[in-house]
Amino acid sequence: MKFLFLLVSVFGFAQQTKVVDFKTINASLELNPIKRNVVGKCEYTFEVKQKTDTIRIDAQKMVFTNLKINNKEVKFKATTTELLLYKGYKKGINTLTFDYEAFPTQAMYFVNWDFTKATTTPEEVNGQIWTQGQGRYTSNWLPSFDDVNEKVIFGLEIAFQKSFQVISNGVLVSIVQNGDHRIWRYQMEKPMISYLLVLAIGHFNMEKSTATSGIPLEYYYENEDTVRVEPTYRDSKQLFDFLEKKIGVPYPWKIYRQIPVRDFLYAGMENTTTTLFSRDFVVDSIGYNDRNYLNINAHELAHHWFGNLVTAQSGKDHWLQEGFATYYALLAEKEVFGEDYFYNRLYEMAMQIKQASKKDTIPVLNEKASSLSFYQKGAWALHVLHEALGDVTFDSVVKNYLENYAYKNVTTDDFLNQVELESNFDTKTFRQTWLEQTEFPEAEVQALFQKNDYLRQYIKLRSSPLDIEKDKEEILKIMNSEAYYPIKEVLVYQSASKPFETKELLKAALQTNDIKVRQAVASTVTNIPELFREKYETLLNDKSYETQEIALFNLWKSFPQHQKRYLEIAKNWIGFENKNLRLLYLSLSFLTSQDTKEKSKAYTELLSYTGTNNDSNLQQNALERLMNLKIYNEAVFRSLAYGTGNHRWQFVKFSKDTIRKLIKEPKYKEVFTKIKDDLPIREKTQLQRLLEE
Repeated sequence: MKFLFLLVSVFGFAQQTKVVDFKTINASLELNPIKRNVVGKCEYTFEVKQKTDTIRIDAQKMVFTNLKINNKEVKFKATTTELLLYKGYKKGINTLTFDYEAFPTQAMYFVNWDFTKATTTPEEVNGQIWTQGQGRYTSNWLPSFDDVNEKVIFGLEIAFQKSFQVISNGVLVSIVQNGDHRIWRYQMEKPMISYLLVLAIGHFNMEKSTATSGIPLEYYYENEDTVRVEPTYRDSKQLFDFLEKKIGVPYPWKIYRQIPVRDFLYAGMENTTTTLFSRDFVVDSIGYNDRNYLNINAHELAHHWFGNLVTAQSGKDHWLQEGFATYYALLAEKEVFGEDYFYNRLYEMAMQIKQASKKDTIPVLNEKASSLSFYQKGAWALHVLHEALGDVTFDSVVKNYLENYAYKNVTTDDFLNQVELESNFDTKTFRQTWLEQTEFPEAEVQALFQKNDYLRQYIKLRSSPLDIEKDKEEILKIMNSEAYYPIKEVLVYQSASKPFETKELLKAALQTNDIKVRQAVASTVTNIPELFREKYETLLNDKSYETQEIALFNLWKSFPQHQKRYLEIAKNWIGFENKNLRLLYLSLSFLTSQDTKEKSKAYTELLSYTGTNNDSNLQQNALERLMNLKIYNEAVFRSLAYGTGNHRWQFVKFSKDTIRKLIKEPKYKEVFTKIKDDLPIREKTQLQRLLEE
């Protein structure tokens, strides 16, 4: 899942699964983006295995009517968190039916639904609805189970306006026209945990492919992203085929979809058969060079075995999901980018773990462990195991582990027992070293680094830097060689503190035509001398939005006499989804222009990107630019206030922290006080709290 981990806890009545086994959940749902509610009719089947006085279903602040067990109305109780059943069920198979209504405040998100114009029709609205169950709980919008040990076969029917696409888990069984609406019916074949249930609604198009094994692959996108489909989903079929072959267990579901959604909470989420990911990773061929989707693509796909097929019993064993998904994604990237890339990523991860181990006192086998521990350290533990066992035994262990526990829940002991069955590997020492201790096992890691020629050279160069004067010939030789780019990068970075006499190195670095090496030059040379200006200006043409952003700012700052020329070059630049290049251009135009109308035009466009109809990353980027320009007015403050009510915590934190700084000035506090009463209730409440701090 996502690279920000929110713990899925096993709730207090987890023992219910021993006496009651829910088999199926079939639900017919209607969603209203204006009311932001869900109205549903549900049918559940469950088996009572032992006598019990209460059956519990997680349901957050829902209203229930027409509840029947085995076709008879029975008394029940609905708390703010649960539906409680006391009577009407018998030992064996039972049927539960009811109607309900929910107003989810989390786990289901209504994004960009703007009906403010009187003429707006549903077809014109660029709204989306999507869900995020892990860490938020599907029980906010569908009565279900927060306990990961309760696996159910789901079937959903969803009624929605006909111009939208509606996607859920499993096979699309049918689409039925019903006036201005359609009813989409999706059906799972195998049981799954509730937090992996998903809905995604929006104006999506879709391209299809087929895995070598015959599994249908569906790639979704919005109309405006047609030219970005190939670079976004590049190598997707290769990744799927590789993982299926490497893992050794056929993909355990009937179909695989990937859907980019607006303002997503994380990088990606592995909902069974239907991965959602952030639209920030929808990129064109240039953006691919800076932030491609490939790692997240492979990570979420790997979860369909590690987490979806075989699920950890509790948060303590969460590394069995995130560590495995992280490691197999890295193996998939190795297939695409090569061995040097693989070892470079292992090195970067190891350095992160080493640094964190100085303060991190919580081991991997602890439900409170950090994301770094669950993901990166878990992946490193598997790499150590892989190297010790060899390909054949490691692959056999993983294959048999997955087959033995398919559609079940597991512990770390279950996995390590499989290792012991197939090898003489010392699992006790492994467990202590990698899973129970926080001390970084540097000697073991360094020994594994020595297996790769590139990494040996890179580590040596970092620990014993070459002298830019004494070793000039050797440095230039390396720069002109086929050495993997991080080696050349580190040479550039090591020159940063030297006088500009290192220009021969920098020229050689630019001549490599390697995007990453050239970006290192852009980053290190921030005050550009005239004699290097023309060489540095070539960075403006690089196929990298990050390099262009760095180079434009540094050139604009260093050469006031050329500012207008640089702005003319950049006037049509856009950049990533957050419009990094466009916003930089507008900011520099505002600072450069002496014309009041031009300044106003730049300001107006910057302000337009702070509106709530934009993704929060774009809103925040625009607000940061406005803050840097010291534009403190009511319109900007209003946008900050609206940010406090966003569903993404990162944007909420930015908005609140910025407001806290501003209201230290009485004149700005007065402006916020003035606009408070005009805000929606959620934002009004948040702002009131900040004003009272």
